Amino acid sequence: MPTPPLVDFAVPFPRPLVAFSLWLAWFFVLALNQSVAVDFRMEIQPLIESACLQCHHGENADGQLRLDSREAAMAGGNSGPALVPGQPEKSLFYTTTVLPADHEQVMPPEGPPLARSQTELLKKWIAAGADWPASATLTVEPRINFVAHIQPILEQNCVACHQAGKAEGDYNLSTATAATESGSEPPSIVPYRPDESPLYRVTTLSKRDASVMPPAGQGGPLKKTMLKQLRLWISQGAIWPESVVLSPKAKKTSDAATPDNLDLVKRIRALIVGQPAVKEASEMTNYSQTVPLTGARYEMIAIAGGSFLMGSPPGEAGRQPNEGPQKKMTIEPFWMGKHEVTWDEYEPFMMTQVARHKHGARKDYDPATHTLVDAVSQPTGPYVEMSFGMGQRGFPAISMTQHAANKYCQWLSAQTGHFYRLPTEAEWEYACRAGTQTAYSFGKDSAGIDDYGWYYENSREKYQKVGQKKPNPWGLHDMHGNVSEWTADQFDPDYFRKFPAGARSPLLRPTRLYPRTVRGGNWDDDPENLRSAARRGSDPIWKQQDPQLPKSIWYHTNAQWLGFRIVRPLKVPSDEEMYFFWNSATDKM
Repeated sequence: MPTPPLVDFAVPFPRPLVAFSLWLAWFFVLALNQSVAVDFRMEIQPLIESACLQCHHGENADGQLRLDSREAAMAGGNSGPALVPGQPEKSLFYTTTVLPADHEQVMPPEGPPLARSQTELLKKWIAAGADWPASATLTVEPRINFVAHIQPILEQNCVACHQAGKAEGDYNLSTATAATESGSEPPSIVPYRPDESPLYRVTTLSKRDASVMPPAGQGGPLKKTMLKQLRLWISQGAIWPESVVLSPKAKKTSDAATPDNLDLVKRIRALIVGQPAVKEASEMTNYSQTVPLTGARYEMIAIAGGSFLMGSPPGEAGRQPNEGPQKKMTIEPFWMGKHEVTWDEYEPFMMTQVARHKHGARKDYDPATHTLVDAVSQPTGPYVEMSFGMGQRGFPAISMTQHAANKYCQWLSAQTGHFYRLPTEAEWEYACRAGTQTAYSFGKDSAGIDDYGWYYENSREKYQKVGQKKPNPWGLHDMHGNVSEWTADQFDPDYFRKFPAGARSPLLRPTRLYPRTVRGGNWDDDPENLRSAARRGSDPIWKQQDPQLPKSIWYHTNAQWLGFRIVRPLKVPSDEEMYFFWNSATDKM
């Protein structure tokens, strides 16, 4: 037990009484400190979600250590138990967080070490028995670094009016101490409790509220991404290095201008129309080609135009309401990828080893020396291994956003002199049916599905190499299952009511980022979701594990069953149409 401070000053009371009073006060303080239990949901869960969970959850957890439940943490991994209730000194969950910053086993391994206030909280929680409600559901959250994430927000939006000598509303946001203690309702920041922190609450007010910070007209309200960063920062302990003193800064402009614009599309189109081309549908044939920059081979199947009945009839087993009413559609001729785009084709586009802006433009781009291909936006580096251990050579690429798939099409077009894009939803179903009107291209029920598709019962819980199953009547493989496939359309449950009967080459042009239409079913689906007419819409939850703020425009890490295949229409569209197909799914939607 700590020794109470000794006080030596003259008092008019008997010294034994003074000593007793001091001891009593000291014991009261100790008792009060011990009685305040650590709140798992408010104080521990945010630390696990931001500092640990990205690498320690699911089947591919680092070191076989999972931290998504109390039981998993107690079971531990290759190095032993992470959590030993009542014994922090035997709990790797605590001991690895207090190692020196340069130690090879320090956790978390990336970014600054946990602050002492955070590790002491972990220690206290474990010592008290590590209460962890079974109902707590943990999700990966970005780890907030004050200097990288919060300092720019405060310096560019707040400090000009809230600093020493100019503390409007009594808020001084220039230092950690001042920010905590100042304001009309101190403490203005309550670590781990954003909703109890006046500094956070005033940023969430309506722009019509006179108390909103920063005021409307002066940069307020803050963007949603900034509000989330502030909330997460406070939830994770409001760590603010004492040495960091803030000063007003001018607001930064957005990312540097990108060369990937309409002018680039015009130049790519000029390349395409300057190539020898097939002019008539009767001249179309299947062809095989390699990606010029990488040598990866892909095959395209010629598909004649025609009319078909799109959607499913009311009596079809597994039918969903969004699959009708059936309607006749007319499709122009096109080529479609024989297989889903594989990692062989896609990974060189994704992994470029070039410094890039968030929007994908090269930071070193020089129009005098770089090519058309160099000007196309490409993904920033992935933050996890994107095949998730399921296989790469010959396997379908997965987990890309629709924007990333669009940009791959543009990148390929700039190399080959052919215009490639995602299929429309109508083109996809037309190609999948391949002249049939049954639930599957191979029959009216799923009896023969094992010969044609990968799904939950036969996939061994992972995607499989493309082209191993039988093709549909037009020679296309894996249209039923393996990975679901992006189309170019906005998803709408009332899709079929948007077009008249006989609509020619219908496309439901997107007006918002979510949902977009995905077709084909996948390795984790039941057979009814592999039917020719089955459809689903994309969801922001597909980015749930993305630890970045704002979340990446390139990756849907939670959609490990999502891929795409390409099409090449016989008719080359206008500059504006090309630009639309390649840029319809940016984060600006």
